[in-house]
Amino acid sequence: MAQRIWNFNPGPATLPLSVLEKAKKDIPNYNNTGMSVMEISHRSEDYKKIHSEAKSLLKSLFNIPDDYNILFLQGGASLQFAMIPMNLLSQGSSADYLITGRWSKKAITEANIIAEGKIAGSSEDKNFSYIPKNLDLHSNAEYAHLTSNNTIAGTQWHTFPDTGNVPLIADMSSDILSRKLDVGKFGLIYAGAQKNLGPAGVTIVIIRKDLVEKARNDIPTLLKYATHVEKDSAFNTPPTFAIYMVKLVLEWIEDQGGLEKIEQTNREKAETLYTTMDNNSDFYKGAVEKEDRSLMNITLRLPSEELEKKFIAEGAKAGFGGLKGHRSVGGVRISIYNAMPLKGVKELNKFMINFAKKNG
Repeated sequence: MAQRIWNFNPGPATLPLSVLEKAKKDIPNYNNTGMSVMEISHRSEDYKKIHSEAKSLLKSLFNIPDDYNILFLQGGASLQFAMIPMNLLSQGSSADYLITGRWSKKAITEANIIAEGKIAGSSEDKNFSYIPKNLDLHSNAEYAHLTSNNTIAGTQWHTFPDTGNVPLIADMSSDILSRKLDVGKFGLIYAGAQKNLGPAGVTIVIIRKDLVEKARNDIPTLLKYATHVEKDSAFNTPPTFAIYMVKLVLEWIEDQGGLEKIEQTNREKAETLYTTMDNNSDFYKGAVEKEDRSLMNITLRLPSEELEKKFIAEGAKAGFGGLKGHRSVGGVRISIYNAMPLKGVKELNKFMINFAKKNG
């Protein structure tokens, strides 16, 4: 059997080895049912327990208030780009969008199909290398939308804007449960699971109950949040195996010491690599403003594209995978989500220091 590499892929991303080993054990015979966890009915008590425990763990770890619903949906964050305006916008209304990269641009495109998405702040003028600070928020907006962490550019909102009575909506696909947050500041949080919470196939939606109650009723049944709240995310067959995996990852986060410990480790991982970049700034050039650097996706350029290709190739031979930057921007990207151990980051850091010495 081939040895596992240090997996720095941006998503689908690395999962805790202990979670994979537990899943491997359960795949042929889950909980003495004589069936795989992928085979049991979503109406069975065995699956309902998985579903309920996943929700309970998420609520506890993220400290989600009682006036929020937790949903496990399909379609990824991309479907939420459409579901949010379909449910919360009507013709003649508008929403504010803070544009910090490709994903927030995709989100506002969907909003403009339904009603009007207004750009209330953007960093596109400098290739999304910073988080916009001067915002033009509108008090009559139905909601304000942002992407909390930008996987391509490598920026992250470290302080969230005060939107007053306007609900704040956040796509947290790439940094959910990576740090402690006040969920009560948001009207809706959504996240594809495949970076910090599990495999691709399930999308987490945390939505305040009053937004469900005021949502439009003149849209297709499957696209209504109310449908999924009423049926506890089982209006149709949910992605049962993906939800089971999310439950295992949430148990792993709890075993690590919860979000306080997870955040502490994530900051140490990021600081390790950013320090090496800063100490070798003529060789490793950060792609974003320092104050807005992501703790999840570290983006950098080397002195030439040839050196970048060499870095990625030699890194792969040394057991470091997924270092290539997004195809739209090039360069190098190092994704250090929750499940990437500090040891893996330290090993990569040694490689980076040695590579700079040999090639600088």
